[in-house]
Amino acid sequence: MKSTANFLFIAAFALSGAPLFAAHELDGRDISAGRVLYADNCASCHGDNLEGEPNWRTPKDDGTLPAPPHDQTGHTWHHDNAMLFDYTRLGGQAFLDARGVRFKSAMPGFAEMLSDEDIWNVLAFIRSTWPERVQEMHVMRNPPHN
Repeated sequence: MKSTANFLFIAAFALSGAPLFAAHELDGRDISAGRVLYADNCASCHGDNLEGEPNWRTPKDDGTLPAPPHDQTGHTWHHDNAMLFDYTRLGGQAFLDARGVRFKSAMPGFAEMLSDEDIWNVLAFIRSTWPERVQEMHVMRNPPHN
């Protein structure tokens, strides 16, 4: 029943002329490799279980926020794939500065430590831990590919 409802929604959306959305960059990735890479590179700040640091919404003395959770309780799934990739690759501050956003981030860049493929695998692993309904909402945040 659920797959029929999903099909009907997608078909109605396609026929309406509205753009379809997708999560192409995260599809078909190596979730197992992403899990290992997450444990080695991300868990020290974002938690072994993607739970983030305590009080992650309260700024530290230096003005940065603690590392947010990457599970469904956080805001990771609110962002599209390209933003998550760039934020991870460049680092939070470089990403924000490039966009003229005045916010202080302590997130380091991983371009020197992880390949682009590695970053996509980590992001795919993170997404794989979310409940299905959260994964579906995240897909809707990704623009279609030409």
